Amino acid sequence: MQTKVLVIDDDKEMTDMLKVILEPNTFDVVAANSSVLGIDLVRQVKPEVVVLDLLMPDMDGWQVCKEIRKFSQVPILVLSAVSKPGMVARALDEGADDYLLKPMPSSMLIAHIKKLARRAKAEQESTQSRLTLYS
Repeated sequence: MQTKVLVIDDDKEMTDMLKVILEPNTFDVVAANSSVLGIDLVRQVKPEVVVLDLLMPDMDGWQVCKEIRKFSQVPILVLSAVSKPGMVARALDEGADDYLLKPMPSSMLIAHIKKLARRAKAEQESTQSRLTLYS
């Protein structure tokens, strides 16, 4: 079964490269090259994981995290070239679930996405079984 991943990055070459890396590895990749479109696609596509860049022109990744967290608990993996500890901490504080530095081995990216998808699925199943138990 494929895992639906939404990639939000203003760099089209990066979103294209991530599609090439992820699609052969059981991922269904949807790309957004603007923050606003990315937020809209979270609502429409309902991805299992969001891969998000921090430095974008229209709305930065920190703001995107905050906006997504207003309506969704989808796991967010920040993928950025920014390695300053304060910026990493801020991304996690704004709602990101994981943080990877560019460039990284594709196997590392795949493993992190799979981990987030597994955790989200387990949490969803746990919530559903509690609801069933109490209904």
